[in-house]
Amino acid sequence: MPLGLIIGLGRAMRRKRTSSLSILSSKRAPRDYYKGKNCKPTGFHTRKGGYVVQDEKLPRYVVPDLTDFKLKPYVSQCAREAVANTAGPTESTAEAFK
Repeated sequence: MPLGLIIGLGRAMRRKRTSSLSILSSKRAPRDYYKGKNCKPTGFHTRKGGYVVQDEKLPRYVVPDLTDFKLKPYVSQCAREAVANTAGPTESTAEAFK
């Protein structure tokens, strides 16, 4: 009896590949399985079915002051090709970066 059990476990292990075990989609899982989109929660669920958003879990974006900025936020779809200067840096550009 124990020998048959060991042989059966060995056969089961040979049939399953480790790569297929790591892939879990909603088609291979139970009905209520939801994989999600790898997002961080911004709050928690209450006992009565509500949702409380926590301010410290919301993302904070630091935006610099863009007043008097030369460039515009629009990029044309028909942009022209830029020709790169193959010569080395000139003295005026070297002084600008000091």
